[in-house]
Amino acid sequence: MINNFFQNMIKSMANESSKAIEILDESFEVIASTDIENCGKVRDVNLESVSDSEIVYKDGFSYKSFGSKIFGQYVLGIEGMEEETQKLIKLICVPFNSVSKFYGAKHSKTEFIKNIILDNVLPGDISVRSLELKISTNVNRICMIFKCISKHDAVLYSVIRSMFPDGSKDFVIVLSENEVVVIKELSNDFSELDFEKIALSVISSLATECYIKCIAGFGTVVNKVSELGDSFRAAQVALEVRKIFENEKSIAIYSQLGVARLIYQLPISLCKVFLKEVFKKCSIESIDREIMFTIYKFFENSLNVSETARKLFVHRNTLVYRIEKIKRMTGLDLRNFEDAIVFKIALMVHRYLKENTKEI
Repeated sequence: MINNFFQNMIKSMANESSKAIEILDESFEVIASTDIENCGKVRDVNLESVSDSEIVYKDGFSYKSFGSKIFGQYVLGIEGMEEETQKLIKLICVPFNSVSKFYGAKHSKTEFIKNIILDNVLPGDISVRSLELKISTNVNRICMIFKCISKHDAVLYSVIRSMFPDGSKDFVIVLSENEVVVIKELSNDFSELDFEKIALSVISSLATECYIKCIAGFGTVVNKVSELGDSFRAAQVALEVRKIFENEKSIAIYSQLGVARLIYQLPISLCKVFLKEVFKKCSIESIDREIMFTIYKFFENSLNVSETARKLFVHRNTLVYRIEKIKRMTGLDLRNFEDAIVFKIALMVHRYLKENTKEI
């Protein structure tokens, strides 16, 4: 990105000057030049002799360094060795120096945050590095993962980047070809309703403008930079739990997962034991589809018999008969709140096992 910016700046300068101009990186490879064919060539320039205050002459060029060790060092070269060239190179180094620090800081911050969420930074180094990069360490932040599920498309990052333009507070990180992570700084009055608004805005823009189907997972709100990894892992869990229990939803918020989050963390062996204890008289597979559909509707309508019968377009007595049939099969009366909870959890555990073991 910064190489392209340097090239565009040099191209503009070439229109105003007949002198050849080029920029070298830390390995003295040409990364931008008025003669594009020179890009990729390595210049024989002594690194120790090129300092911020000194100008080095080599092969008809004047060279002067700019940038910093933290954000990247570069060397500006201008054709000629006369006094006019010396003044020109000092003058041009000023805007190039500002650009390199701006892009370098932006890149370094993003890479640093990425390494934190991926656990590639030692805990003791986080506070020191945050101070160097001028990253606020004690503000509320949340990790959001936007995952493309329709196709892999390079525009995913650019669209999301445009919707989070404040690079000093929000970090947009490419995780894979179909996943982008956003670390967003939050105000004190931010709510979970605001999370959904943000996610819906991004998902809607990707769908309408780019025909990309996307889902979003939200982690936990954290107050320290060192805790961003926890928020990232929570966002991953949110997406995994959504896949198992709420596949029809496009947004998963970790704090709203409820019982599903607990079931997701249970050992497979414990889940199998639980199902055997609940379904002593019959297996869950022996319950026919009509009865199972009735159960789901009964739960959706908060165990209200009359309302469920109305939604199913059946007589109230028909619904009661089906509930009694379930009681005979399992020993659980769904009209009883505690029995209904047990059965509801059993259904979720069965779905979890089916997703993870493919055999019950």
